[in-house]
Amino acid sequence: MTGWTTTDIPDQTGRTAVVTGANTGLGFETAAALAAKGAHVVLAVRNIEKGNEAAARIGDQSPGASVAVQKLDLSSLESVRAAAEQLRADRETIDLLINNAGVMITDKETTQDGFELQFGTNHLGHFALTGLLLDRLLATPGSRVVTVSSVGHRFARNGIRFGDLHWDRDYSRFGAYGQAKLANLMFTYELQRRLKGTETIAVAAHPGGSKSELGRYAPPILAAVFKLSEPLMQDTDMGALPSLRAATDPDVIGGQYYGPDGFIEQRGYPVVVNSSRVSHDVAAQKRLWAVSEELTGVTFPVPAAV
Repeated sequence: MTGWTTTDIPDQTGRTAVVTGANTGLGFETAAALAAKGAHVVLAVRNIEKGNEAAARIGDQSPGASVAVQKLDLSSLESVRAAAEQLRADRETIDLLINNAGVMITDKETTQDGFELQFGTNHLGHFALTGLLLDRLLATPGSRVVTVSSVGHRFARNGIRFGDLHWDRDYSRFGAYGQAKLANLMFTYELQRRLKGTETIAVAAHPGGSKSELGRYAPPILAAVFKLSEPLMQDTDMGALPSLRAATDPDVIGGQYYGPDGFIEQRGYPVVVNSSRVSHDVAAQKRLWAVSEELTGVTFPVPAAV
C-alpha cells in the first residue's frame, strides 16, 4: 500500500498558513506544498531577501500561488512580537501555524534575550509566537498548531534541566539540542490539553533523517560526518511529509506525533509515532509551560489544563 504523500493533501483554498523557517529545506517544501494546494502561505523568515527568493521559487513551481514574506527572528523576543503584531494586523484568522524553524547542535551561544540559543530559538521563540497568534487560530474552526520536533528529543533522557535550563554549568551541544526538541513535544502536549473544548488542535511532527541545512551550525568535523551520511538520508520533500500530514490530514487528532514509518523513523511515509517516556511527564510539561511564560512574558488565551 502506498503511503501518504502530497497528493493526499486536501484543497487548501481559502486557508492561511504561517510557516517559520520557510525559505529553505523542510520549511520551504512544507510551504510550497501548501501553496500548491491553494493556501495563502506566509513565509516567516529571518532573512527577507532569502524569503523573497523562496517566494519567487514557489511562484515558479505553482503559478498563481499566494505567498507573502514576514520577517521573523526567533532568537529575539522583540522580533517575535513585531512579527506577531504584523501578522495580526494582516489577518483576522489563521488556519495553520507550522513551527518549523530551528537551529541544531550549535556552539554555546545565547539569544538576544540571554537564553541558550537552541532552547531559546527552537522552543521559547515558537512558544511566544504561538501565544501571540493563538487568538487568530482560535477564531478559525479547524485550525492547527504543528510544531516540528526531532528523534533527537531522545538525547534528553533525563528530561528538562530545570536547574540549568541554559546549560551554564556544562554545555553539551547534543544535550541542549535534545532538550529543545523535547520541549517542542512537551509544549505540544500541554497546549493540546489547554485547547480542549476549542476547534483548534496542537500536533507534533519530525522529519526523520532528512537533508537540510541544520548541520551548518555544526563544527567542521561533525559537518563532514553529516555530509558523508547524506546518501542515507531522505530528500526534504519526503522529510516535510510528517508536518504536512499533521497540518492537513482530516483524520489527525490533537496531541498526535507524526514521523517516518521506516527503520528507527529515519525514512519513509508519515505515520503516528511514539515519543520518549519523559516527554509524557505531565508535571514537567506544566512546569515547562510556567517557566516559558515567565521567560517570554507571553500568556495564552486558554485556561490552564487540569
